[in-house]
Amino acid sequence: MELLKTKVEETSKKITQYGYQEGAGMTRLLYTEEWLSAQNTLLDLFEKSGLQAYSDDVGNIYGRLEGTEFPDQVIMSGSHIDTVVNGGNLDGQFGIEAAFIALQYLKDQHGSPKRSLEVVSLAEEEGSRFPYVFWGSKNIVGIADNDAVKDLTDSKGVNFVDAMKKCGFDFATDRTVRKDIKAFVELHIEQGKVLETEGKQLGVVTSIAGQRRYNITLKGEANHAGTTPMGYRKDTVYAFSKICSQSIDKAKAVGDPLVLTFGKVAPKPNTVNVVPGDILFSMDCRHTDKEKLLGFSDQIIADMRQICASMDIEIDVDLFMDEEPIPMDPTLVDLIDSTFESQGKNYMRMHSGAGHDSQIFAPRIPTGMIFIPSIAGISHNPAEQTHVDDLTIGVEALINVLYELAYK
Repeated sequence: MELLKTKVEETSKKITQYGYQEGAGMTRLLYTEEWLSAQNTLLDLFEKSGLQAYSDDVGNIYGRLEGTEFPDQVIMSGSHIDTVVNGGNLDGQFGIEAAFIALQYLKDQHGSPKRSLEVVSLAEEEGSRFPYVFWGSKNIVGIADNDAVKDLTDSKGVNFVDAMKKCGFDFATDRTVRKDIKAFVELHIEQGKVLETEGKQLGVVTSIAGQRRYNITLKGEANHAGTTPMGYRKDTVYAFSKICSQSIDKAKAVGDPLVLTFGKVAPKPNTVNVVPGDILFSMDCRHTDKEKLLGFSDQIIADMRQICASMDIEIDVDLFMDEEPIPMDPTLVDLIDSTFESQGKNYMRMHSGAGHDSQIFAPRIPTGMIFIPSIAGISHNPAEQTHVDDLTIGVEALINVLYELAYK
């Protein structure tokens, strides 16, 4: 336990230095200097630890421990190296560190595995610099859209492909889809407070919630705040307030695992003495059951239309994300569960409300996820933190699962 704890602390320091600013948290965006330094440092760590270190065409970084009996059957673990702007140093990063420490430990204690083990530092997941997500994992499974990123630019006007080339990477003309990965296991901080609230140190993830995201525009009539009687108004903020209140009440009545969020609200003209004639707002709806997700979100949109019709307000609905719930592999979920049970771990089964690289792998490769607690459920924030003992327990848990998959 103490040896692993020391490894956790030492490894974190080596990677956290790239992109971290005191008081501002972690900002490590795809194909930036900080990103490249972190990936190169990982390559160096992998190589010095005796792993076969290599990268692919888009900048995913790997450390491989060759299998003795089934070298072409790869058990992979890791996560993404990029962050949100002003985030923390655990989201994504710790999954890479934990997989690296686990492979080191297994090599030292048990020698070469039967099946090959690989740690992966995925190039990108967050979409924080360019409006494209899961670039790293999508490239591994062969579903990345090169045409979709060729004309993308960041907030400073830098082109996606130019940034990639500056880091020494480029599109592969004959990219080979990985067919040798037999299981992917991702260790991640929960980014919520279920484990902390329930007093559990580990979570066995059974599924990742589906998401439907909307941009919704209401058009009424902007008019003078002093001379327009209340009965004459087409007030879009008033309409939104009805929509928001009614929708949230219905979501609460349904209960977990359904969640509903109105996160962005932009009224126009957004002036103190003008009745707001336009409003743009977002809606994010998530559930682990596809039919319930579709049914609830469709009903909420129908309710919105009814409210707007009664107030003589126009409504335009843009569904810009429609991701189905993704179950983890049942056999792998059971294996993780039984491993934790036999080791006497304090754990629970749960779903993930956030998206992860595992949702890209899961439809194509047997995939499992392990959660460890987040203090106060805080993530995507400089205050993101997990107790070092919980980080260490997560590494121990991952070691046990990878041993079951690669050595037996």
